[in-house]
Amino acid sequence: MTEPLRTLPPDLAERARAFAASGAAPPAARDSATVVVLRDAAGHGVEAYLLRRVQSMAFAAGRYVFPGGSVDPRDADADVPWAGPPAAGWAAALTADEPLARALVCAAVRETFEEAGILLAGPDDETVAALDGTWGTARESLLDRSASLSELLTSKGLRVRADLLRPWAHWVTPEIEPRRYDTRFFVAALPAGQEPLHFAGESDRAEWVRPADALARQATGEIGMLPPTAFTLAELAEFGSVAEVMAAAQARDVRRVLPKIIVTAEDVMLLLPGEPGYPGD
Repeated sequence: MTEPLRTLPPDLAERARAFAASGAAPPAARDSATVVVLRDAAGHGVEAYLLRRVQSMAFAAGRYVFPGGSVDPRDADADVPWAGPPAAGWAAALTADEPLARALVCAAVRETFEEAGILLAGPDDETVAALDGTWGTARESLLDRSASLSELLTSKGLRVRADLLRPWAHWVTPEIEPRRYDTRFFVAALPAGQEPLHFAGESDRAEWVRPADALARQATGEIGMLPPTAFTLAELAEFGSVAEVMAAAQARDVRRVLPKIIVTAEDVMLLLPGEPGYPGD
Protein backbone atom coordinates (compact mmCIF):
# COMPACT_ATOMS: atom_id res chain seq x y z
CA MET A 1 0.00 0.00 0.00
CA THR A 2 1.76 3.13 -1.17
CA GLU A 3 -0.87 5.88 -1.13
CA PRO A 4 0.16 8.97 0.88
CA LEU A 5 -1.33 10.32 4.08
CA ARG A 6 -4.98 11.15 3.49
CA THR A 7 -7.24 13.64 5.22
CA LEU A 8 -10.05 12.18 7.32
CA PRO A 9 -13.69 13.26 7.08
CA PRO A 10 -14.52 16.05 9.57
CA ASP A 11 -16.42 13.85 12.03
CA LEU A 12 -13.60 11.29 12.22
CA ALA A 13 -10.99 14.04 12.51
CA GLU A 14 -12.89 15.63 15.40
CA ARG A 15 -13.11 12.29 17.17
CA ALA A 16 -9.38 11.70 16.65
CA ARG A 17 -8.47 15.07 18.14
CA ALA A 18 -10.70 14.43 21.14
CA PHE A 19 -9.18 11.00 21.71
CA ALA A 20 -5.62 12.31 21.39
CA ALA A 21 -6.38 15.06 23.90
CA SER A 22 -7.95 12.63 26.37
CA GLY A 23 -4.88 10.45 26.78
CA ALA A 24 -7.18 7.42 27.07
CA ALA A 25 -5.96 3.90 26.34
CA PRO A 26 -7.26 2.40 23.07
CA PRO A 27 -10.23 0.07 23.62
CA ALA A 28 -9.86 -3.57 22.66
CA ALA A 29 -10.94 -4.54 19.15
CA ARG A 30 -13.78 -7.06 18.85
CA ASP A 31 -13.48 -9.93 16.37
CA SER A 32 -15.86 -9.46 13.46
CA ALA A 33 -16.51 -10.59 9.90
CA THR A 34 -17.81 -8.83 6.82
CA VAL A 35 -18.74 -10.28 3.45
CA VAL A 36 -18.45 -8.62 0.06
CA VAL A 37 -21.26 -10.30 -1.88
CA LEU A 38 -20.63 -10.01 -5.61
CA ARG A 39 -22.45 -10.61 -8.86
CA ASP A 40 -21.38 -10.15 -12.46
CA ALA A 41 -22.37 -6.77 -13.85
CA ALA A 42 -24.11 -6.43 -17.17
CA GLY A 43 -21.40 -6.02 -19.77
CA HIS A 44 -18.19 -6.25 -17.77
CA GLY A 45 -16.92 -6.20 -14.23
CA VAL A 46 -18.66 -6.92 -10.96
CA GLU A 47 -21.21 -5.35 -8.66
CA ALA A 48 -20.99 -5.39 -4.86
CA TYR A 49 -23.90 -5.33 -2.45
CA LEU A 50 -23.69 -2.29 -0.17
CA LEU A 51 -25.78 -1.19 2.79
CA ARG A 52 -26.10 2.33 4.19
CA ARG A 53 -26.05 2.30 7.98
CA VAL A 54 -28.68 4.38 9.73
CA GLN A 55 -27.62 7.68 11.29
CA SER A 56 -28.38 6.43 14.79
CA MET A 57 -25.68 3.73 14.69
CA ALA A 58 -22.75 4.20 17.07
CA PHE A 59 -20.25 3.02 14.43
CA ALA A 60 -20.04 4.11 10.77
CA ALA A 61 -23.34 6.00 10.98
CA GLY A 62 -24.62 7.04 7.56
CA ARG A 63 -21.81 5.27 5.73
CA TYR A 64 -21.99 2.56 3.10
CA VAL A 65 -20.70 -0.81 4.27
CA PHE A 66 -20.71 -4.49 3.37
CA PRO A 67 -22.90 -6.85 5.40
CA GLY A 68 -21.14 -7.91 8.58
CA GLY A 69 -20.81 -7.62 12.33
CA SER A 70 -19.26 -8.93 15.52
CA VAL A 71 -18.64 -12.58 16.27
CA ASP A 72 -21.25 -14.09 18.58
CA PRO A 73 -19.76 -16.54 21.13
CA ARG A 74 -22.10 -19.23 19.75
CA ASP A 75 -20.57 -18.84 16.29
CA ALA A 76 -17.70 -20.95 17.61
CA ASP A 77 -19.97 -23.86 18.56
CA ALA A 78 -18.43 -27.10 17.37
CA ASP A 79 -21.87 -28.44 16.46
CA VAL A 80 -22.55 -25.87 13.72
CA PRO A 81 -23.29 -28.05 10.66
CA TRP A 82 -20.41 -27.52 8.25
CA ALA A 83 -19.48 -28.30 4.66
CA GLY A 84 -16.35 -27.32 2.78
CA PRO A 85 -12.78 -26.61 3.91
CA PRO A 86 -12.40 -27.44 7.61
CA ALA A 87 -11.76 -24.77 10.22
CA ALA A 88 -8.16 -25.94 10.52
CA GLY A 89 -7.60 -24.92 6.92
CA TRP A 90 -9.18 -21.51 7.50
CA ALA A 91 -6.97 -20.84 10.53
CA ALA A 92 -3.85 -20.20 8.47
CA ALA A 93 -5.67 -18.06 5.91
CA LEU A 94 -7.25 -15.90 8.63
CA THR A 95 -4.23 -15.81 10.98
CA ALA A 96 -6.36 -17.21 13.76
CA ASP A 97 -6.54 -20.30 15.90
CA GLU A 98 -9.01 -22.97 14.84
CA PRO A 99 -11.89 -21.98 17.18
CA LEU A 100 -11.67 -18.33 16.10
CA ALA A 101 -11.39 -19.27 12.44
CA ARG A 102 -14.54 -21.36 12.75
CA ALA A 103 -16.33 -18.53 14.54
CA LEU A 104 -15.32 -15.99 11.89
CA VAL A 105 -16.64 -18.12 9.03
CA CYS A 106 -19.89 -18.76 10.91
CA ALA A 107 -20.23 -15.07 11.78
CA ALA A 108 -19.76 -14.22 8.11
CA VAL A 109 -22.59 -16.57 7.14
CA ARG A 110 -24.87 -15.46 9.96
CA GLU A 111 -24.37 -11.73 9.47
CA THR A 112 -24.87 -11.95 5.71
CA PHE A 113 -28.20 -13.65 6.30
CA GLU A 114 -29.23 -11.23 9.05
CA GLU A 115 -28.36 -8.07 7.12
CA ALA A 116 -28.87 -9.05 3.48
CA GLY A 117 -31.15 -12.10 3.46
CA ILE A 118 -28.45 -14.10 1.64
CA LEU A 119 -27.73 -17.52 3.13
CA LEU A 120 -24.40 -19.18 2.34
CA ALA A 121 -25.61 -22.60 3.42
CA GLY A 122 -27.10 -25.70 1.88
CA PRO A 123 -28.26 -29.26 2.56
CA ASP A 124 -25.07 -30.77 1.14
CA ASP A 125 -21.69 -29.89 -0.36
CA GLU A 126 -23.11 -28.91 -3.75
CA THR A 127 -26.53 -27.36 -3.11
CA VAL A 128 -27.41 -23.89 -1.82
CA ALA A 129 -30.48 -23.25 0.30
CA ALA A 130 -33.66 -22.22 -1.51
CA LEU A 131 -35.22 -19.33 0.39
CA ASP A 132 -38.85 -18.24 0.45
CA GLY A 133 -41.09 -15.93 2.45
CA THR A 134 -41.07 -18.17 5.50
CA TRP A 135 -37.42 -17.37 6.22
CA GLY A 136 -38.23 -14.02 7.81
CA THR A 137 -39.02 -15.76 11.09
CA ALA A 138 -35.69 -17.61 10.96
CA ARG A 139 -33.86 -14.34 10.46
CA GLU A 140 -35.69 -12.75 13.39
CA SER A 141 -34.62 -15.63 15.63
CA LEU A 142 -31.00 -14.84 14.86
CA LEU A 143 -31.43 -11.11 15.32
CA ASP A 144 -33.04 -11.42 18.74
CA ARG A 145 -30.59 -14.19 19.67
CA SER A 146 -33.40 -16.62 20.53
CA ALA A 147 -31.67 -19.11 18.20
CA SER A 148 -28.03 -19.68 17.34
CA LEU A 149 -26.76 -20.29 13.84
CA SER A 150 -26.28 -23.94 14.75
CA GLU A 151 -29.88 -24.29 15.93
CA LEU A 152 -31.30 -22.56 12.86
CA LEU A 153 -29.31 -24.61 10.36
CA THR A 154 -30.00 -27.88 12.16
CA SER A 155 -33.74 -27.18 12.20
CA LYS A 156 -33.65 -26.58 8.42
CA GLY A 157 -31.39 -29.54 7.57
CA LEU A 158 -28.66 -27.19 6.33
CA ARG A 159 -24.97 -26.67 6.90
CA VAL A 160 -22.57 -23.75 6.49
CA ARG A 161 -21.09 -23.79 2.97
CA ALA A 162 -17.59 -22.64 3.90
CA ASP A 163 -16.48 -23.34 0.33
CA LEU A 164 -18.58 -20.40 -0.90
CA LEU A 165 -16.38 -17.91 0.98
CA ARG A 166 -12.86 -16.71 0.29
CA PRO A 167 -10.66 -14.58 2.58
CA TRP A 168 -9.89 -11.13 1.18
CA ALA A 169 -8.54 -8.72 3.81
CA HIS A 170 -7.95 -8.12 7.50
CA TRP A 171 -8.55 -4.61 8.86
CA VAL A 172 -8.41 -3.36 12.44
CA THR A 173 -10.21 -0.16 13.46
CA PRO A 174 -7.79 2.68 14.34
CA GLU A 175 -7.02 3.17 18.00
CA ILE A 176 -8.81 6.53 18.21
CA GLU A 177 -12.25 4.95 17.76
CA PRO A 178 -14.37 4.27 20.86
CA ARG A 179 -15.71 1.13 19.13
CA ARG A 180 -13.04 -1.00 17.51
CA TYR A 181 -13.25 -4.14 15.39
CA ASP A 182 -10.71 -6.72 14.27
CA THR A 183 -12.39 -7.60 11.00
CA ARG A 184 -11.76 -10.31 8.45
CA PHE A 185 -13.17 -9.45 5.02
CA PHE A 186 -14.52 -12.29 2.88
CA VAL A 187 -15.75 -12.33 -0.71
CA ALA A 188 -18.61 -14.52 -1.96
CA ALA A 189 -20.60 -14.86 -5.15
CA LEU A 190 -24.34 -14.34 -4.86
CA PRO A 191 -25.70 -17.91 -4.66
CA ALA A 192 -27.69 -19.07 -7.67
CA GLY A 193 -31.41 -18.77 -7.05
CA GLN A 194 -31.06 -16.28 -4.20
CA GLU A 195 -31.62 -12.52 -4.20
CA PRO A 196 -30.79 -10.15 -1.37
CA LEU A 197 -33.65 -8.99 0.77
CA HIS A 198 -33.07 -5.72 2.58
CA PHE A 199 -34.34 -5.56 6.15
CA ALA A 200 -34.79 -2.18 7.80
CA GLY A 201 -32.90 -2.02 11.05
CA GLU A 202 -29.20 -1.22 11.12
CA SER A 203 -29.34 -0.01 7.51
CA ASP A 204 -31.85 2.15 5.65
CA ARG A 205 -30.74 1.56 2.07
CA ALA A 206 -29.23 -1.28 0.04
CA GLU A 207 -28.02 -1.44 -3.54
CA TRP A 208 -25.87 -3.27 -6.04
CA VAL A 209 -23.15 -0.97 -7.33
CA ARG A 210 -20.05 -1.24 -9.48
CA PRO A 211 -16.97 -0.59 -7.34
CA ALA A 212 -15.74 2.22 -9.60
CA ASP A 213 -19.15 3.89 -9.48
CA ALA A 214 -19.25 3.73 -5.68
CA LEU A 215 -15.80 5.31 -5.49
CA ALA A 216 -16.83 8.05 -7.91
CA ARG A 217 -19.86 8.83 -5.76
CA GLN A 218 -17.65 8.95 -2.69
CA ALA A 219 -15.30 11.39 -4.43
CA THR A 220 -18.17 13.80 -5.08
CA GLY A 221 -19.44 13.53 -1.51
CA GLU A 222 -22.66 11.76 -2.51
CA ILE A 223 -21.89 8.80 -0.26
CA GLY A 224 -19.51 8.14 2.61
CA MET A 225 -17.37 5.09 3.28
CA LEU A 226 -14.73 4.12 5.78
CA PRO A 227 -11.24 3.47 4.35
CA PRO A 228 -11.44 -0.37 4.43
CA THR A 229 -14.61 -0.31 2.33
CA ALA A 230 -13.13 2.12 -0.18
CA PHE A 231 -9.84 0.21 -0.43
CA THR A 232 -11.67 -3.06 -0.98
CA LEU A 233 -13.82 -1.55 -3.72
CA ALA A 234 -10.74 -0.08 -5.40
CA GLU A 235 -9.19 -3.54 -5.52
CA LEU A 236 -12.35 -5.15 -6.85
CA ALA A 237 -12.71 -2.54 -9.60
CA GLU A 238 -9.73 -4.16 -11.33
CA PHE A 239 -11.53 -7.47 -11.97
CA GLY A 240 -13.65 -8.39 -14.95
CA SER A 241 -15.82 -11.05 -13.33
CA VAL A 242 -16.77 -12.67 -10.05
CA ALA A 243 -14.87 -15.80 -11.09
CA GLU A 244 -11.71 -13.71 -11.42
CA VAL A 245 -12.20 -12.26 -7.94
CA MET A 246 -12.72 -15.68 -6.38
CA ALA A 247 -9.64 -17.07 -8.10
CA ALA A 248 -7.54 -14.12 -6.95
CA ALA A 249 -8.84 -14.48 -3.38
CA GLN A 250 -7.69 -18.08 -3.30
CA ALA A 251 -4.11 -16.92 -3.78
CA ARG A 252 -4.16 -13.79 -1.59
CA ASP A 253 -1.78 -13.32 1.31
CA VAL A 254 -4.15 -11.71 3.81
CA ARG A 255 -2.24 -9.49 6.21
CA ARG A 256 -3.47 -7.50 9.19
CA VAL A 257 -3.83 -3.79 8.46
CA LEU A 258 -4.02 -1.33 11.36
CA PRO A 259 -4.39 2.25 10.09
CA LYS A 260 -2.74 4.89 12.27
CA ILE A 261 -4.28 8.30 12.82
CA ILE A 262 -1.73 11.11 12.88
CA VAL A 263 -2.88 14.25 14.70
CA THR A 264 -0.96 17.47 14.10
CA ALA A 265 -1.70 21.11 14.83
CA GLU A 266 -2.79 21.58 11.21
CA ASP A 267 -4.52 18.36 10.25
CA VAL A 268 -5.57 14.81 11.04
CA MET A 269 -4.37 12.15 8.62
CA LEU A 270 -4.64 8.41 8.12
CA LEU A 271 -1.48 6.39 7.53
CA LEU A 272 -1.28 2.75 6.44
CA PRO A 273 1.41 0.10 7.02
CA GLY A 274 4.27 0.44 4.56
CA GLU A 275 3.86 4.17 4.07
CA PRO A 276 6.70 6.48 5.13
CA GLY A 277 6.27 7.54 8.72
CA TYR A 278 4.05 4.68 9.81
CA PRO A 279 4.87 4.14 13.53
CA GLY A 280 7.21 1.23 14.08
CA ASP A 281 8.36 0.95 10.43
